[in-house]
Amino acid sequence: MKDKILPTIVLTIICVVAAVLLAFAYEGTKDSIAKQKELKFSSTVELLFGECEIRMVNDTFGVDAIKNIAVTSDGKTAVEVVADGYSKGGIDVLIGFDENGTLCGIEFVALGETPGLGSKVRDIPTFREQFIGATDDSYSFDAISGATFSSKGMKNAVDTALKVYNENKEAILNG
Repeated sequence: MKDKILPTIVLTIICVVAAVLLAFAYEGTKDSIAKQKELKFSSTVELLFGECEIRMVNDTFGVDAIKNIAVTSDGKTAVEVVADGYSKGGIDVLIGFDENGTLCGIEFVALGETPGLGSKVRDIPTFREQFIGATDDSYSFDAISGATFSSKGMKNAVDTALKVYNENKEAILNG
């Protein structure tokens, strides 16, 4: 009987110790990880608009794909959207709007798409340029051959940002 219970007790003790160590590791690193994410976001906003002061908007307007919204002191807006391409959540982009509400730039925060195929949405400048100037979802769109899922994911990210920005422009700029 003792031979059957002892392995279970040892395994339980190992699991409890591992869980406690994991909890301590999480508590010890969560602030550092949050700071690194904030720095990554700020540096991507700088790539999009140049050096500027930003104000974070503490609302995603009920859209799960929206991760952050920031407004610059001169009225430009950056909307961070995470969309599914070929990989679930593989496209993390910052979509910039000028003070008139026109899409003026796209920068990647992270890209988890297949290198050489899905990564073309980032690597081919003319693909991103087709979205510039859009004010709603009526722009023309050409997908990249061989990267159809990633292209559609990128279009979905842009459409999400356009919709949230257009429907909540006053709250974003004034709030």
